Amino acid sequence: MQFRRRLPSLTALVTLEAVLRRKSFTLAASELGVTQAAVSRQIASLEEELGQPLFVRKHRAIEPTAACISLGATLAKSFADIAESVEAIQSRSQDVVTIGATVAFSSFWLLPRLAEFRRANPGILVRVISQDSPIALDGGEVDVAIRYGLPPFSDGTVIASHGDVISPVCSPDYLRRRGDGPLGSADEFIETDVVDRSWYSWSQWVSLTGANIEVKPSLRFSHYTETIAAARAGQGIALGWRMLIGTFLEDGTLVRAEESELAAEDRYNVIVPVKAKRSNARDLAAAWLTASLHG
Repeated sequence: MQFRRRLPSLTALVTLEAVLRRKSFTLAASELGVTQAAVSRQIASLEEELGQPLFVRKHRAIEPTAACISLGATLAKSFADIAESVEAIQSRSQDVVTIGATVAFSSFWLLPRLAEFRRANPGILVRVISQDSPIALDGGEVDVAIRYGLPPFSDGTVIASHGDVISPVCSPDYLRRRGDGPLGSADEFIETDVVDRSWYSWSQWVSLTGANIEVKPSLRFSHYTETIAAARAGQGIALGWRMLIGTFLEDGTLVRAEESELAAEDRYNVIVPVKAKRSNARDLAAAWLTASLHG
């Protein structure tokens, strides 16, 4: 790189900064763990490369030149900036936890609860990766994940799991408009169209519950978050996964459209990578997720 050819020896620059700060060749040598003669050689080499003296040698004392003072100020700031950057990187590597989950789980379950973890652990930086495609744990990017499915998993160790229950839900306004009674062809059904059929479709729900109705969804979305947003807006009935929509049932923006329900076959699993190094931040996050999942 071009700038490296223009710079003197880094060892000489570090030596100069120490001499200026300690105001002594002897004290600088002690700090750097070298002899006074080695410090003198580094300063002499630097003076030769710069083409001018950096110190006025007096009896039992040294006095830096104006050029030396200017260079020293730049060195002190530069080394302080480098030290700060290194400290920040080290801090992040120790106190950052990355949590992975689907978009729906992150939006509906994780984010409403995350403030609790952050209040209890103010020194930990939290990064959330939300994606509906499978999150690979062997790449080292994720410290702990919530994965829906049935264990075991080849790339992770399950430390907690929890099932879910699915039931038809709608907004209070839609329920008032439709009135009481079983679901029927007059209802507006909202479907989540995804390739991953761990999200139950209405046809699956009808088949598994034995419901005697024909469901023809009039509104379809590619993401479950949009399905639930439409249901909360009074646009029809959606399949509500209790773990995910619990906050909406509690605040009354969603209600059950009827009493029928279906236990999901798979489970939400708190999972950590098999090959990941343990860290305090990861252990705290995993313990909190476990407690929250079962809370």
